[in-house]
Order: sequence, then structure tokens, then C-alpha cells
Amino acid sequence: MKTISTFLLLFALACSDGSSNRNYTADSSMEDLEISAKIPVTQQHTPPPPPTPEVSEVNDEQKIIKTAHLVFETKDLEATHAIILQLASQYNGFVQSDNSGKSYNRIYKNLSVRIPTKNFQQFIDGISEGVAYFDQRTISRQDVSEEFIDLEARLKAKRLLETRYLELLEKATNVKEMLEIERELSGIREEIEAKQGRLQYLQNQVSMSTVRIEFYKTTAESGITQSYGQKMKNALQGGWNGISVFFLGLLYLWPLFLVLIIVVISLRAYLTRRKKKKS
Repeated sequence: MKTISTFLLLFALACSDGSSNRNYTADSSMEDLEISAKIPVTQQHTPPPPPTPEVSEVNDEQKIIKTAHLVFETKDLEATHAIILQLASQYNGFVQSDNSGKSYNRIYKNLSVRIPTKNFQQFIDGISEGVAYFDQRTISRQDVSEEFIDLEARLKAKRLLETRYLELLEKATNVKEMLEIERELSGIREEIEAKQGRLQYLQNQVSMSTVRIEFYKTTAESGITQSYGQKMKNALQGGWNGISVFFLGLLYLWPLFLVLIIVVISLRAYLTRRKKKKS
């Protein structure tokens, strides 16, 4: 009996240990689940997301067309002209046009200078150094970046389309197909040339800025005196021209004078004969 009691006691202890182990395992699993739920997703053992590629800059340089229009008065026309030419050469520009003239009471010069855009502001500052004030000073900047990018994208698409048509042309099996493909290619190439021309024009305007310069010198003569003397001169010249025209007109009428002379002589002869008959 004593042996049986000992065996039953050991069996009961074994069962209690097993159930406690099972409870411990379940409790541990639940705790693990709870801890796992509390851990942020980024800290769990999940594969890391692929690295996000850095966004490259669309364009590190804007496409800006710069222009300027300057109008001012100067005391020495030729010296100012020489300074502008020297500045244009110093900043690697060139004179596109150079005109001069004279109006009512001023002598003036007009220049159009193309200057590299990187030297645009230095060139403007160099001209402004000797100018007290400007009658007009206009500087404009036109951003054509969007048009530039759009043209490049369209040009790329047209070139890809041209390549595909060339591949189709190689695979054409009859003359009709070849003519149709060549007609399409002709239209595509015209569009490519037009877009290339526009791109080249924009690139030229962006890389070389245009500066229009007008400077003048007021003449020393009084406007009223000059106008009065001119009126006297015009009056004398007009009178002489009038007399010349009158005599020239008389010369044009010489046949009429000849006829009048003949009529007068004939009339006098007729009257003389009648007078003799009566006497």
C-alpha cells in the first residue's frame, strides 16, 4: 500500500508539472504576440524597403533670354561711342548694328550689341558708370525653360518615330508600302527640322543677350534762331525758284507768242490797206 501511495503521489506531481509547463508556454506565446504587436513595423524583422532613389534635378540652369534698352544724353558723342565699343570687345560681344543721324536739335547714335549672357550685367554696369541719368533704362528677362524642355521632349519623340519608320521601310515588301512610309518620314523630318531650328534660335538668344543703346548730344544752336534763319533762307530760295519757273513757263509758250505776233502783223496790214482805199 505504501508503494502504491508513493506512485500515485509521483504521478500527480508529474501531471501538475506538465500542466504548469503548458500554461507557461501558452502564456509566453501570448506575451510574445503582445510584444510583437507593440513593436513598430520598422523595428520588426521584415525585409527593409528598397532605397528610394534620389530625385535628380530637372535642370540646373534656367533658360533666360535677357534684353536691355538704354537711352541717355552724353557730352562727348565720339568718346561715349568708343567706350561702348571697348566694353563690347572686353566682354566678348559684338556690335550687331551701328547707326547715327541728326534731328532738329540733337546728334544721336544707335547701337545694338550682342553680349554673352554671363557678361550681361557687367556690360550694363560699365555703360552706366559715365551716365548721370537715363532717359530710359529697360531690362527684361524672359524664362523659356518650359518651352525649351517641351521642344527637346517633342524632338526626342519625333526622332524615335523616325527610327521606327526607317525600320518599317527596311521591311517593306512592295512599292506602295515604301511610298507611304517615305511620305510619313518626310513629314516627320520637316517637324524635326522646325523644332531643331527653334531650339537653336532659343539657345542663341539665351547664350547671347541683346542690348540696344541710344545716346545723343544736344546741339548748341538755339532752336528759335535756327528756325528763323531757315525760314528766311527758304523764302529767298522760294522767290528765286518762282521767278525761274515763270521764265521757264514763258519759254514753253513761245508758239502762242509767235501766233499772236503773226495775228497782230496781219491785222495791222489789213487796217493799213483799208485806210488807203478810203483815202
